[in-house]
Amino acid sequence: MKWERLVSPALLPVYAFAATIVGGASLLRLPWATTQPISWLDALFTATSAVCVTGLTVVDTGTRFTLWGQNTILALIQLGGLGIMTYTSLVFYLWRRRVSFTDRIAVGGALLADPRFRLGRFLVDVVVMTIGIELAGAFLLWTCGMRLYDAFFHAISAFCNAGFSTYSDNLMGFRGNIAVQCTIMALIFLGGIGFYVLVDLRDMLWQRRSWRSLGWQSRLVLSTSFWLIGAGGLSLALMEKLGAGELSWGQAVLDGVFHAVSARTAGFNTVDLARLADVFLLFLVFLMLVGGSPASCAGGIKTTTLRVLWGFAVAQVKGRRQVVVAGAAVDTTSFNKAMALVVCSTGLLAAAILGLLFLEAGVSPHGTARSMLLELIFEAVSAFGTVGLSTGITASLTPVSKMVLIGLMFVGRLGPAVFLTLLQTWQEPEHFAWPERSISIG
Repeated sequence: MKWERLVSPALLPVYAFAATIVGGASLLRLPWATTQPISWLDALFTATSAVCVTGLTVVDTGTRFTLWGQNTILALIQLGGLGIMTYTSLVFYLWRRRVSFTDRIAVGGALLADPRFRLGRFLVDVVVMTIGIELAGAFLLWTCGMRLYDAFFHAISAFCNAGFSTYSDNLMGFRGNIAVQCTIMALIFLGGIGFYVLVDLRDMLWQRRSWRSLGWQSRLVLSTSFWLIGAGGLSLALMEKLGAGELSWGQAVLDGVFHAVSARTAGFNTVDLARLADVFLLFLVFLMLVGGSPASCAGGIKTTTLRVLWGFAVAQVKGRRQVVVAGAAVDTTSFNKAMALVVCSTGLLAAAILGLLFLEAGVSPHGTARSMLLELIFEAVSAFGTVGLSTGITASLTPVSKMVLIGLMFVGRLGPAVFLTLLQTWQEPEHFAWPERSISIG
């Protein structure tokens, strides 16, 4: 029956995230959570941004929220980083020493994309590693000059790829501080490569095995991530150097690499993005759209999807029948998922950008008002990729535009593939085949 599909295990993460967002917004509306009252919409936006580990803000975190409010945001970030269902299943596992079939589907699909995976011990490993990495990051940031609370806040925000900061200028005050920036980059990287890869890396280092001993997907994720950081960082450094000739190469490279890491769903910035060249912002849009890796704190279409697309392009050029990635052919099911993800993401973003453009710029002729197209594209992709970078227009958007961004953050955190799968479960399977026809392409 139709109503039975509303309580399917696949929908549990959707309900869990939605309930946590509403609960978080209610807590942020309490009198002692803010220094000045905020609207329900701003509270809902902040809670969504925290749970979906995005980092877009409509009010300043450091000045508008009290310590209690900041701790609430921090708790929402931590819950959203690993996923509410992960913590719920962990509690039941530790209590009953087993994980139910429903938990396997809900958490396995969200965390590992493999509901058959044995979750029990893995859940414990993930949570212990997360706490350990965040504590180590907080200690390093504290020794680098941050106040203890700020160090703790930024360590969790960075590992969960949230981008929230207690500083009004984000991390611009630490520009040139190599120790702080490298620590933040390391936390972002570890939080964005995926928990399965983290466990695989830990086992490799613990057992002193070679790089080749890592799983195929782990090597694929790491190589793609390093390529994006290296090529992206150098490209951004060159753009910034050309735009500001007096800037030293060392500072340009540091800025470039930092933003190449941060733009892939973390949302921290050390420079004022509103003052950067359009080509710099467009390159950041590409990095934000790619995002991190599967089963991580990151959003975006994911590094594995990018590699499948690249493998498909190479296969077409070489006339291959199979899509080959890192020495192995991608199976048809994975390839179809990648294509569906790209098509759905592109369609969703196109519709959102058109909606934002209409809401913010109306139907005025292009020459009569300053075009907001690039800023709105940047804002939409940042929300969908759960990044949090902004050119500074978030707070000035209309209420309906903020609701559009809330929707993008929610879909982006859970993943368009999750919602596509849910829609497919509502369809009756076809027990016949349609006749095929040839069509001219290109």
